[in-house]
Amino acid sequence: QSGLVPAYSAESDSEDEGAEKDEKEGRLTDWTIIDGLSLLCQTGKRLEHAFIKLDLKDKALTDIVAISSYIHIRFLDLSNNYISDLSPLAPMTHLLWLKVDTNSVTSLKGQPLAEFTFLQWLSVASNQLVDIEGLVGPSLETLILSGNSIQKISGLQSADFANLVILELRANQLETTSGFDLPNLRKLYLVIQASSGLQVQTAAVCGF
Repeated sequence: QSGLVPAYSAESDSEDEGAEKDEKEGRLTDWTIIDGLSLLCQTGKRLEHAFIKLDLKDKALTDIVAISSYIHIRFLDLSNNYISDLSPLAPMTHLLWLKVDTNSVTSLKGQPLAEFTFLQWLSVASNQLVDIEGLVGPSLETLILSGNSIQKISGLQSADFANLVILELRANQLETTSGFDLPNLRKLYLVIQASSGLQVQTAAVCGF
């Protein structure tokens, strides 16, 4: 019969209230994830399809545990939140593109970056990094670390970043460019500050 009102469900109300509470406390919910999904593609099993793009920017998130079951995501935007722990991303081993700009990441050590063997584009700009320990990217072609407090860049070696072509390190506290060996690098953007704090040299170098 048309015009019937769905039966009241106390359980549904309880679930909605729980989701609202989670959102207010900065916890990612399935509803928020569903709202941000796009780009439906075929999975490796051919007959199955899954959304591979997820936009979660500007959601005031602090806790993203709920994301761990969305293993088919290839493109993920988490920018402009309050996230410090990226460990829930560990199961998302098919990531190709990851943006974590303007969050609260203080260290890359212990983060699941080593799991992302296919990741080609990574931006962790405007966080609270002071070094790049723990950063690896065998497939990375573009790496953006601008707007942190990085002083040294030791560890950027060809063995871990063989495909890196573009590196952005502007708006950090670098005092030297020593510490990296990237023979395939084509574009480097950075600012070097003299130890006196008075001289600043800006460089955009191409064609290494």
